[in-house]
Amino acid sequence: MSKTALLKVILLGDGGVGKSSLMNRYVTNKFDSHLFHTIGVEFLNKELEVDGHVVTLQIWDTAGQERFRSLRTPFYRGSDCCLLAFSLDDGQSFRNLANWKKEFVYYADVKEPDSFPFVVLGNKLDVPERQVSAEEARRWCAENGGHPYFETSAKDATNVAGAFEEEVRWGGGEEGSGSGRPSRAAHSHKHCGHPEEKPPQPTVLLKHT
Repeated sequence: MSKTALLKVILLGDGGVGKSSLMNRYVTNKFDSHLFHTIGVEFLNKELEVDGHVVTLQIWDTAGQERFRSLRTPFYRGSDCCLLAFSLDDGQSFRNLANWKKEFVYYADVKEPDSFPFVVLGNKLDVPERQVSAEEARRWCAENGGHPYFETSAKDATNVAGAFEEEVRWGGGEEGSGSGRPSRAAHSHKHCGHPEEKPPQPTVLLKHT
């Protein structure tokens, strides 16, 4: 029996853009409008089949506030792909995308930033008062590495599954099929079922308002 590939996906972006809601919507298909801000990191797993291969997504949600940087950055290493999220009704969260990408590349020790699989999410599509146009967001993606772009709503599930599955197809590739090829971050690709390869456990899983 072929091994199940474990693909580590990390969600980055300002606090309040809806990272936790995106993760919970995709994994549990539920939305909680009263979800508290994440402190440090937490993760959920979701198994799916992509192009005939079974993949376990290990999705890491991170605290977006600057004061939690020292808690979140150790968990960047070993990531296979990265979702950069901003809120369509918050222009500053969009302008901060470059900082998030730079932080990730540095702390994840990405060897080839130009080819690392980033996907950009403009969340809260359900909110009418948007501050960032689709054209502006697509232009940023094109000018900063040609990243795929999705406008999502964790509230009504618009494009959420499609965004995560695009990350698997583009970011996993042959690495995600269990071929044993190295991941694009510093650590080699991981597979489920090996005790010596258990994922690191977050030291902080508490939440607050």
